[in-house]
Amino acid sequence: MNIEPVAFFKSPLKEKFGIPRQAGLVSSLSGEVRFVAPYDAPEALRGLEEFDYCWLVWGFSLNPVAEFKPTVRPPRLGGNKRVGVFASRSPFRPNGLGLSCVKIERIDNGSLFVSGADLADGSPVYDVKPYIEYADSRVGIRSGFVDYTTWSPLEVQIPEHIVSELGAHKAAVLTDLLAQDPRPQYQDNPERVYGLIFAPYNIKFRAEGQKVFVLSIEKC
Repeated sequence: MNIEPVAFFKSPLKEKFGIPRQAGLVSSLSGEVRFVAPYDAPEALRGLEEFDYCWLVWGFSLNPVAEFKPTVRPPRLGGNKRVGVFASRSPFRPNGLGLSCVKIERIDNGSLFVSGADLADGSPVYDVKPYIEYADSRVGIRSGFVDYTTWSPLEVQIPEHIVSELGAHKAAVLTDLLAQDPRPQYQDNPERVYGLIFAPYNIKFRAEGQKVFVLSIEKC
């Protein structure tokens, strides 16, 4: 079966580094599903405005093509313990397809505006389907290693002059992103400075313990 994109995703996150590891973790992060012809016909989205959430089927376009590996190292397990690829949500999969549940914010001129997505800018979207609670929601189920591991958000400190330059909204989104700790989980060097491309800025930060310190920003 050959598939082609029906849309491409527009996001302030241009690289893999900093992308939320799951949809819904950063609900303040906005994005746009921008459809391409002939799928940009407004009637193709008719009725979707009656739903609060939808599924995006999309492609991990930033991942290099690599030899198949049957095990991966989930960040939730510290990046050192391996599990089977089909027991994970890893982006390194045989067919490189992602599945994300996102909140519908609005539909405008053939574009779908959403929040809480975990897609990078330019990601191909292959399908959009409405989220239906009675069919898609399960309560009290087992969730594997997620059930017995903990994940605490980090405390993010951004200097006031940087908040002022970013603006309150972007600073709040950046705080939510950094609180998820985008670093590889096997790296814990408090002296290392990381760079996160966010909108038109390269955000420089470091992390120590449970705190993240934004050091500077510069226009890309």
